[in-house]
Amino acid sequence: MSMKDQLSDKSIVCEAVHKSFGEVHALWPTSITIRAGEFVTLLGPSGSGKTTLLNIVAGYLDPDGGRVLLGDRDLTRLPPRQRNIGMVFQNYALFPHLNVFENIAYGLRVRSQPADEIRRRVQDALTMVKLDGLARRTIHQLSGGQQQRVALARAMVIEPDLLLMDEPLGALDRQLRKHVQLEIRRLHLASRRTTIYVTHDQEEALVMSDRIAVMSQGRIEQVGTPTELYSSPRNRFVATFLGESNLLPVEICERTGSETEFKVRGLEQSWRIAHHDQTPEHAEALLLVRPEDFRVVGADQPAIVGHVTEIVYLGELTAFRIRLAGDHEIWMRQMKLPGLQVGEPVRIGWDTASVRLLETK
Repeated sequence: MSMKDQLSDKSIVCEAVHKSFGEVHALWPTSITIRAGEFVTLLGPSGSGKTTLLNIVAGYLDPDGGRVLLGDRDLTRLPPRQRNIGMVFQNYALFPHLNVFENIAYGLRVRSQPADEIRRRVQDALTMVKLDGLARRTIHQLSGGQQQRVALARAMVIEPDLLLMDEPLGALDRQLRKHVQLEIRRLHLASRRTTIYVTHDQEEALVMSDRIAVMSQGRIEQVGTPTELYSSPRNRFVATFLGESNLLPVEICERTGSETEFKVRGLEQSWRIAHHDQTPEHAEALLLVRPEDFRVVGADQPAIVGHVTEIVYLGELTAFRIRLAGDHEIWMRQMKLPGLQVGEPVRIGWDTASVRLLETK
C-alpha cells in the first residue's frame, strides 16, 4: 500500500475535548472532524483556544475530558512520540548546532532508519521544499523563509499521519509570508497530508485552507470553506473577524414564506432579502454588507443616499468612506471610480443575494 493510500483512511476526530487551567476555561467541550488529506485552519484571536486544541491533538496537553481519534486509533492518552505526527512550531525549533541535512534527518535517526534511507528521504524533502544544494549550510546561514522550509521538511520527512503547524509564518515579513503561504499550499496539494494549521491571520486562512474553524473564547463559532464563511457567516463575530464588514442596524418589517422585508434604522427605503439559515427571528437585526458588495446605482433604482467623506487609493481598488442619513457610516470598495469626489452625494445599493441578516449579538 502506498503512503497516499495509507493516508486515505486517516481522519482526525475530536469528541468533546475540553481543557481548563484553574478557573480559566481555555477550551470548552469541542468537537470537530478533519477529513483525511484535508487542510483545516484553526483561526481566532489570542485566547480563543486554537493553540490549546492543537496541543491536545499533538499530545502536549492532556484534555480534561473527551477523546482524540486518528482513524480507528484512540490517541487521547498516547505521548506525542507514539502519535506519528509532524510539528512545525512558531519559532521553528531548529537545532543551531546541526546543519540543514542533520536537522531534517533528526527524526529519521531517532527512528533508527538505515543511512541510505535517510539520505534518500532527506534529499527528497530538500527537493520538495526547494532547498536543493543547501544541505550543508548551517541554520545561521539561512534566511527566515529558508529556515521555515527546513522546519517544514523536518516535519514531513518522517511521513507523519498528521501535520500540525502553530503560526509558523509569524516571524516573516509580509511579502515573504505571502510567498510561503502559496508554497505550503502547493506542498499540501502535492502530498495531501492531513494538516491542522493555527493562525490569527485571516489572509493565511483564506489562502491556504480547505476549511476553516473560526474560534472565540474557547469555542468553535463556525466551520466551513473560505467561501462559505466569507459569504454566509453564522454570527457577528465570524462576520467581523473574517474579512471587512459593514454592519447596519435594521428593523424587520414583514416576513413572508420566502423573504424578509426590512429597513435600515433611520432610513425610509425598505428592502427584501431571501431567507437563509441565519435569518434572525427577532424584530431587530444587523445587515451585513461586505465593502465590495456596495455599488453606485442610478436614480431609477432603490438606493441609500450618502456623502463621500474619504477616498483611499489601494492600487487596483479604491475605498470610499460614506456617511449615510441616520448617522451611519460605511466603507465601499470598488474598482477605481474617477468621477467620485469627497463631499459629493452618492446613491448606493447592493445585490440582495450577497447580503445577510444576522443576530444583533
